[in-house]
Amino acid sequence: MSTEQKFYSESIEVPSGVKASLQGSTLKVKGPKGECQKDFSKMKVRLDVKEKAVTVTATSKRRDNYAVTRAVAMHVKNLINGTVSGYSYSLKIVYSHFPIQINIKDNKVKIDNFIGEKFPRYADIVGNTKVRIEGDDVIVEGPCKEGVGQTAANIENATRIKEKDPRVFLDGVFIYAKA
Repeated sequence: MSTEQKFYSESIEVPSGVKASLQGSTLKVKGPKGECQKDFSKMKVRLDVKEKAVTVTATSKRRDNYAVTRAVAMHVKNLINGTVSGYSYSLKIVYSHFPIQINIKDNKVKIDNFIGEKFPRYADIVGNTKVRIEGDDVIVEGPCKEGVGQTAANIENATRIKEKDPRVFLDGVFIYAKA
């Protein structure tokens, strides 16, 4: 009779052309679209990287550890998917009277002339995310889902109008597509 307990475990396959490595509790994934990493030190799971698979194992049989293990497995899948195909968000520049000008400087997006303001607004670009402007569209692309999503949210939040009726003042930069 074996006294060994079996905990929930999930194995994620690493496709060819993608390299996964574990340094401490940080998982690094490198693929054709770029490199992405995530720290799992706060999660109650054990990560193992074998030749062509990443295994996520729960540390106990509690139900909440099962949920954490599934969540970490999804994060690992997102890391792998991002380095293979990448993520993209599309934002639309909308204005009624004052034309908004957007420029990229270093790791910031500079938003000029928003509702006629004299001073520019800024939004941070997170990680190795790329931002480009095509007419009235802002395209945010990168291998890390969290970095791309946070950059798009930063741009959208930078153009949020406070203390005015949002039904009247519809100016801003808004997310309209995710891929």
